[in-house]
Amino acid sequence: MLMKSLLIYLCLAAGLMSVPAAAQPVKEVLTVDLGGDVATLDPQLQADTDSYTVYRNIFDNMLTRNPAGQIVPQVAKSWKYIDDNTIDFIIQGGITFHDGSPLTAQDVAYSINRMIDPKFGSPSRTWYTSIAKAEVTGPMSVRVITNAPYAPLLAQFVNLSIVPKAYVEKVGNAKFNLEPLGSGPYRFVSWKKGVQIDVAAYDKYWRGKPPFPRVVFRAVAEATTRLANLQTGLSDVAGRFGPEEAKAIQKSRDMKLLAIPTERIGWLFINAQWGPTADVRVRRAIAHAIDRQGLIDALLEGYGKPVNIDLTPVTFGYTAEVPEIKYDPALAKALIKEAGVVGAKLTFPLSPRFDRRLAEAIQQMLVDVGLNVEIVMLDHPTFLRRRQGNPDEAGSLAIGRWSCACQDADGVIYPRYRSGSIWAKYKNAAFDDAVEAARSTMKPQERLSHYKKAFEILRMDVPGMGLFQEYAIYGARKELQWTPTPNEAFFIFDMKWKG
Repeated sequence: MLMKSLLIYLCLAAGLMSVPAAAQPVKEVLTVDLGGDVATLDPQLQADTDSYTVYRNIFDNMLTRNPAGQIVPQVAKSWKYIDDNTIDFIIQGGITFHDGSPLTAQDVAYSINRMIDPKFGSPSRTWYTSIAKAEVTGPMSVRVITNAPYAPLLAQFVNLSIVPKAYVEKVGNAKFNLEPLGSGPYRFVSWKKGVQIDVAAYDKYWRGKPPFPRVVFRAVAEATTRLANLQTGLSDVAGRFGPEEAKAIQKSRDMKLLAIPTERIGWLFINAQWGPTADVRVRRAIAHAIDRQGLIDALLEGYGKPVNIDLTPVTFGYTAEVPEIKYDPALAKALIKEAGVVGAKLTFPLSPRFDRRLAEAIQQMLVDVGLNVEIVMLDHPTFLRRRQGNPDEAGSLAIGRWSCACQDADGVIYPRYRSGSIWAKYKNAAFDDAVEAARSTMKPQERLSHYKKAFEILRMDVPGMGLFQEYAIYGARKELQWTPTPNEAFFIFDMKWKG
């Protein structure tokens, strides 16, 4: 009897040891701590970081980028230029939305035409204004026609999510934002505003089985709380960390640091159409008053790189040939005196999404050269509304963290400075001509030449300035396998859990 029991035990033990890794229990819930609340789940509305992090996992995009940064198929499996103004796309078959309905050419054309419709009013529309229309040419084929040759089209389509025409038209834009329906690896479950968003794996996802049955995105504004949640295992991955949190993560046995220089530019908006900063001498004074290297050394501690222009080196259009505006507080004082604005009040709207220490450091630098700068705290939706509003609503200054996730200058300086953009509080016909020419030629070297001219104009007019190339700093539990990319694509589908 004893021998028989021993044999049974050994057989069971051997069986347990031989269970393949795939049969081991999977991690049921991945918990992600965001830096703030999500503004929208309609992928064609706000493209703020937290919203994008969530809805990019609910929707598929027209195209995407691989880990090497190359543009590769997603919903569109192939494309062909008919001429410089016309491109035909073949749509991937076998994709379904989360209600089981097939994704077709109708949905693709609708998504593009919805984005470019002025009545829809997408803040991202400026990236697509060269598109005249999209039309269905077959059950799984779409033709896109542009008003002029549009070189960044494929780069911008990396960001274009495909929405279901029938569902959006049935429920309307408002409900679609609250209850989104996509074709991505995760389907929407619930949204408790200010608290969390729950999504569940879509079992019929066309690219394969999603790695986690359920994902919870939580709004956790304080970096210290996000760090504590990681340390205690209450969350599995979190972003928007600074150098201090990075140090703590590196020291932990249970966490790992994931950091990468990105296409995101830390920048300063300067209102060129309202108040004291409408005077170019004041804007130049502000630029000369800011010690960018000092900001990087004091606040970023190695997690930032200086930039000479308002673009990062990983983005097409970057040039090292335009010199930076030198830190020169004496010249800044002289320009302020010459403009007759010593002691002038500048308003500095700030959202909790941005580093108050950075705003306060800039505030002090400007006070030191003779300006009176008042930081005004706003909730993030109000901040966005004012920044996208009229010049007299936008304030004198604002800090930003801009990324188009397209790695093309067209998605960075065109929407921020082109006349008529909701972000631009600036107008210069020569700049407009340069960025229009850059997006209208299909020859890369000619595009680079036009962008160089555009950056030379920005250097003279200073409607804003690049402060530094940002790093994306994430913390994760040791078991999470994931490599961040320069475009900050947070794809749960690319993650694995090695427990």
